[in-house]
Parts: sequence; C-alpha cells; structure tokens
Amino acid sequence: MYNERIVCAFLYIITKYGYPPKAEDTEKHLEEMKALGFKSVELEGIREEHLGKVYENRHRFAAKIKELGLNVPYFCTVLPGLSSLDAAERERQLALFEKGCEVATLYGSLGVLDNAPLPPYQFPEDIPVVRHYGDEVLSAAFLPRDVTWEKVWDNIVGTYRDACDIAARHGLTYLMHPAEGLLASNTDAYLYFHDAVGRDNLRFTLDTANQFVVRDNLALSMTRLKDHVDYIHVSDNRGQKVEHLAVGDGRIRWDIFLETLDRVGYKGYLGLDIGGDESAVPDLDGAYKGAAEWLQKDYLGKAA
Repeated sequence: MYNERIVCAFLYIITKYGYPPKAEDTEKHLEEMKALGFKSVELEGIREEHLGKVYENRHRFAAKIKELGLNVPYFCTVLPGLSSLDAAERERQLALFEKGCEVATLYGSLGVLDNAPLPPYQFPEDIPVVRHYGDEVLSAAFLPRDVTWEKVWDNIVGTYRDACDIAARHGLTYLMHPAEGLLASNTDAYLYFHDAVGRDNLRFTLDTANQFVVRDNLALSMTRLKDHVDYIHVSDNRGQKVEHLAVGDGRIRWDIFLETLDRVGYKGYLGLDIGGDESAVPDLDGAYKGAAEWLQKDYLGKAA
C-alpha cells in the first residue's frame, strides 16, 4: 500500500465512469481505488442531485470506508451556484454545502474542497455541467447588463465567508481549487480573494497542471502559499491547453517542484489527479500506480 499522504483523487473514477459518476456506485469506487494500492482517497458530491444521493447514503458509504480501512482527507462539494446573483439560490446552495460538510465530518475528513468561485455568468442555457470551463464555454458567457461588478463581488465574498463559517462549525477547512476562468485561478487571485473573505480556514489546493497552463510558476506559487496549502493535486501538463497527464508526459519540472516542497517543509497530502476527457492517458491504472510509486520513492523516500 502507498503512503497515506498519497491520495487517489476522484478524477480516477470520473475518467472511468463519466461526470458525474453514479453516486450509488460509491462502494464499488472505493474498492477500485483501494485495489490500486491507495490508503487515502478523494470523494465528491457534485451539484444538487449527485450530492443529495451521497448525503442520503452517507452512513452506508462511511461504513464502507471504515471496512476498507481507507482515509478520506478531503471531500469535494461541487456547487458553482454559490456565486449566483439570486439571494434565494445562494441560500439554497449554502444549505447543500452544509450537507456536504456533514458528509465530510462523517467520513473523518479534514476539509471540504470546491472549485474557486465561478463569476455569475449567464450562459445560453444553464451553467454547463463540466469540470472545466474552457475557451468555448467561457466565450459564450456574459454578465447581465444591469449588474455592477461591485454588487457581484460583495455577493460572492459574503457567500464564501458564510461557507467558511459553516465549514468551521464542522471543524473543517474550505479549500479553493484553481481552474481557468474562475476567480482564484492562480496565486495572486487566490491571495486577493482570501484577504477579501477574511477567514483563516479558507485554504488553497495547489493544482500543478491547472496552474502550469496559465503560466503560474509552481515553485514560486508554493513558496508564496506555503502557509495556505494543505493539499496538492498532482498531474502533468504540456503548457498548451487544460489537460491532466501522467507524470512525465508533460513539461513540468518535477525536480524543482519537489525540491521546493522540501524547502518550505510541506507536510500535507498529494492527490494524484490524472485523466479526464481532456487528457490523453491510455493506461489510467498504470499512470496512477506509476505516479504513486514515484512519489513514494523519490519524494517521501520510505515505504508506506
């Protein structure tokens, strides 16, 4: 088994079964991640329907986690509607977020994780159910003409402040995940947002592939964010488009990045986040096992 600090991210399951995968199959998903050799895994509740099914079955899933001897350090609550312009909708999303926090607490997680805020864009239809808002999706998005940016910003900051307070009541941190098109897609944007929200339990998930593609220097980012990062998503990237490749298949200088982790004294988790329909990963299992073995040998330097 791999070191407990090495996490099988939920992207492994998404890549195999689609987005979102069936929540009812969570027990099978847990078995599959353990069969790869992981002690620590990531789980998700994706928007209202999927999160609702996870919440309904939370005690059964928690029992399976215990039976398999697994650790779920972070539970993802994917709720892009938190930045809605509609006050009633934001309250509804916060109620869903609290359910996600209850699931995370039951699973024994340290925190909940979500994408950084999506601006309250209007789309030709509803918010697209996608993991990443790429160029094609973002090019069709726009803010309503009758809304000022100051009002948008106040709504988002207030809502995420409330979310941090909910998470804190459950003893959880709230991790922002960077991605193209979001309001904390890089180091500077996150630090600006963190200062505006003003909550110590607001944290950052450093994502090597997503930050590399937007030209966020990973070593500098980790150095600047060393007091904000407890969890890192690890995958490679070629610097041309959003993709989450097997380690070694892109252009990230892993030697420099790992040396930086040592230098800043990083002690958090490393989530292998490889795959997705935007990525060419022909041997998914091999990519996860290979990356785990590499981290264990070349970074952690000891057996699990």
